[in-house]
Amino acid sequence: MHLDVLDLRNFYYRTALGRVAQRAIRDQVVAMWPPMTGQTVAGFGFAVPLLRPYLTEARRVIGLMPGPQGVMPWPAGMENVSVLCEETAWPLSTGFVDRLVLMHGLETSEQPSAVLEEAHRVLGPGGKVLFVVPNRSGLWARGDGTPFGFGRPYSLGQVEAQLRRAGFTPERHVAALYAPPSTKRFWLRTANFWERTGRRFAPWIAGGVLMVEASKQIYAPTRGGLGAVVKKPLRVWEGAGAAAPEPAMRTGEGA
Repeated sequence: MHLDVLDLRNFYYRTALGRVAQRAIRDQVVAMWPPMTGQTVAGFGFAVPLLRPYLTEARRVIGLMPGPQGVMPWPAGMENVSVLCEETAWPLSTGFVDRLVLMHGLETSEQPSAVLEEAHRVLGPGGKVLFVVPNRSGLWARGDGTPFGFGRPYSLGQVEAQLRRAGFTPERHVAALYAPPSTKRFWLRTANFWERTGRRFAPWIAGGVLMVEASKQIYAPTRGGLGAVVKKPLRVWEGAGAAAPEPAMRTGEGA
């Protein structure tokens, strides 16, 4: 079940904890995908807090928000680039997107396989997709005080297996939100320290979210007709149409 867009907006833009989460995740996104000119960048779910760094460089930025969640205009003070869409029918042509981010769009969907199919469809050749999902082992998925406490949390193996079934190739992964989801001043003020520490000692500290980058699998088209060429054909039938030789006449018999 999707969260309401107003609740998501209030968390990320009007609470100190939400701004900490937004910055921590966005910094990881930019580290993986530095802004480049000429690209089409899209986000599905409530991924717009992660897309702002791409507004100036990208050819096009699109915020796709599913119907059950609702839509809000974004970015503030600029021309709107967000659009309301069906979960399984995005208003984008096939192969249109170069970079795609999903946050609060997969774990809250009742049709995750169909969402992945649509993500696979709109991604172009050589494109990349980044899935931001709650970490089953992290603290942020264990309470309902943040948006990451709703929906289905994932382990790394679970999300990678689901991506492979949908035709994606997982390539790398990172984590974010190493500080606990607390509104206490100490944790908010030291959030950057915990992010740096978590990235350094990631195998021993579970981040609140998993971020899995994947590419689209493209299979070479098959050729019609006979695919194999016989370089040395057998000569079994050579001479089959020739007349059978007559036996030689013996001399000196029956005369």
